[in-house]
Amino acid sequence: MKKNTRIAILISGTGSNALNMMRHFQYHENIRIALIFSTRTNEIIENESRERNIEFKVSDNNNGQWHELAIKYCENLKIDFIVLAGFLKKIPSDLINKFPNRIVNIHPSLLPKFGGKGMYGKFVHEAVISAGEKKSGITIHFVNKEFDEGEIIAQFETELTEKDSPESVADKIHILEMKYFPLVLEELLSNKNAPQL
Repeated sequence: MKKNTRIAILISGTGSNALNMMRHFQYHENIRIALIFSTRTNEIIENESRERNIEFKVSDNNNGQWHELAIKYCENLKIDFIVLAGFLKKIPSDLINKFPNRIVNIHPSLLPKFGGKGMYGKFVHEAVISAGEKKSGITIHFVNKEFDEGEIIAQFETELTEKDSPESVADKIHILEMKYFPLVLEELLSNKNAPQL
């Protein structure tokens, strides 16, 4: 890992994973969260970012070229690695080409099950329940040009019961995300076989 690896986190929702990452890496020697890029206003995450001297930027949702803004901010801040944390937009090829094998996503199911276009948040958990699955979990993977089809880095499971609802599954998944996502990212970036930055 290069020293002072700079990370951008892209979010679309509440930003709970981004906040967890900010706290996890706040005092890290070599990994720094340098940018939070959101597709909508988020006062809580914006305030938390400012307190930690992290740039917070919001895309113009009326402008379909959000990725051009993201590239510009990433270049200006010398970003090395991008983390998608509840980011709902498809990543276009120009952004992937700028960061080959350096964009990581977290998905709330055990891919390849329950992935693809439209499969996010509650829709994933509803599909898991409808299918009668005995377990679900999270998948942390590299991003390529197809939804949820990039190389898998790590998966973590949780058992399900007949009493589970989409809401209770979401709670179980959230626990896994909070526990494992920062650790996997830290391990990935600290590993001697990490993508060259």
